[in-house]
Amino acid sequence: MNKMVGKNGLILGAFALVTTSIIALTYSFTHERIEQAKEKQLLGTLNQVVVKALHDNELHLDCVRLSPLEQLGGNSQRVFRSRLNGENTALIIETTAPDGYSGAIDLVVAIDTKDTVLGARVINHKETPGLGDKIELRISDWILSFANQTFNDQTQDRWQVKKDGGQFDQFTGATITPRAVVNAIKQATIFGQNYKSQLFDAASNCQTDNVLTIAAGSDISSSEKESNSE
Repeated sequence: MNKMVGKNGLILGAFALVTTSIIALTYSFTHERIEQAKEKQLLGTLNQVVVKALHDNELHLDCVRLSPLEQLGGNSQRVFRSRLNGENTALIIETTAPDGYSGAIDLVVAIDTKDTVLGARVINHKETPGLGDKIELRISDWILSFANQTFNDQTQDRWQVKKDGGQFDQFTGATITPRAVVNAIKQATIFGQNYKSQLFDAASNCQTDNVLTIAAGSDISSSEKESNSE
């Protein structure tokens, strides 16, 4: 009896080891391809929110990686710079709405040098199909309502969903999702306004292990990314 139990245990252990090895190998072979696909999708999105007429530089290379900021969702985000004939034209800011109905919602928000939102797009989300997924452009044109919007003392009350007294539509049966997206875009817009000159002037670092650190109420400073930074 003991021999049978021991034999079965060895078989199960070997099966688990083989299965784990297959999963690990599959991940190692597919992870890089998945990341490349994500970057290709991002590049297409960057060119949607900042049209070609506004830049002659390579947006994905003219890039600053930031240390995690609560205002941008608590993750390490990137800011892409748009320039035309050497002149600054727009910032494209990665941000995350951490409070979506089904989890975090990743976005990019583009603002020009006059602090006008050029556009916003959702990059990744897990919101409910048929309800919260209307934040995706392929599902609905709702996200286009942020184009040409501004945030200032006169317009700040409009930066809410209509249920809360603002100007942006909510979805039937799904108010949490658009509310989270509106707030994330608003916070990214405010961030871009407050640190515009520093973000344009900072050296590109997305191809390195460096990040730019922003202390609340202060200028941006350069620092090495710590080993445990996300």
